[in-house]
Amino acid sequence: MRFRHAVVTGGAGFLGSHVCAALLDEGTAVTCVDDLSTGRSGNVAHLRDRPGFTMLRADVSEPFEPGRPADLVLHLASPASPADYLRMPLHTLDTGSLGTRNALALARRDGARFLLASTSEVYGDPLQHPQPETYWGNVNPVGPRSVYDEAKRFAEALTTAEAAVHGTDTGIVRLFNTYGPRMRGYDGRAVPTFIRQALAGEPLTVTGDGRQTRSLTYVEDTVRGILAMAGSELRGPVNLGNPVEITMLDLAHTVLRLTGSRSPVRMVERPTDDPHVRCPDITLARGKLQWEPRVPAEEGLAATVAWFRETGG
Repeated sequence: MRFRHAVVTGGAGFLGSHVCAALLDEGTAVTCVDDLSTGRSGNVAHLRDRPGFTMLRADVSEPFEPGRPADLVLHLASPASPADYLRMPLHTLDTGSLGTRNALALARRDGARFLLASTSEVYGDPLQHPQPETYWGNVNPVGPRSVYDEAKRFAEALTTAEAAVHGTDTGIVRLFNTYGPRMRGYDGRAVPTFIRQALAGEPLTVTGDGRQTRSLTYVEDTVRGILAMAGSELRGPVNLGNPVEITMLDLAHTVLRLTGSRSPVRMVERPTDDPHVRCPDITLARGKLQWEPRVPAEEGLAATVAWFRETGG
């Protein structure tokens, strides 16, 4: 499916900026909507002179107007790192609730395909492993991570209700630990934190015993999955992630090796409700979207390290 005009909320964020570029490469005009609360204008600076690109600074929790009809609305807006959603808990909840409602209203008005970028965080600290889309999750609704977890869970419920009540063409993807260039060094996620610390010669702070796992998905693979889902008729939810797990301790040592850093590893207290394991079952994505990750962790991490070396993060 080819799209003429896409609205990308959160388009100046780490992931959103890569999605905007990929859509432009496919010949789709893009309106990037971002309030820059966590996104950065520098992430899309290289797109500003490209034909079809428009930047609209707006908070999606308030009604916004792109100025021309869209046939695709990608709702990526949300603080996504612990440092951000713990700093802006109410804004995170507003973006997941009011922001999703406003983005859905735009899609309904224009007859556009709507895609919600949800998260593996809806599974919480999972009791089923790996996690299929049919698993309902194990989430603490009043824990420190709940503002992000519950915002996304509500956004999924709202998207599902919108399709049922109004017939809006909706889809949901659940993203697992996307990483790559344009992450912020101080956003609190493991990959940018370890790389920043290693390049600065600081101790790499691994929480708990370091045996908790994550499934790292390079941004190029995530974007490819998002666009495949957007071009499909699936409603989802569909997991987009890497079924190859890595422990946090192994990740730290991989970063040390790739950076050539002699920084020590320091074990620190593990955050409340930090998941023990995280790994997607991607049977649905493989079967229905013909999608699976292609970029090995070693290759993706090396590219991310190179970007941090060049830009400082």
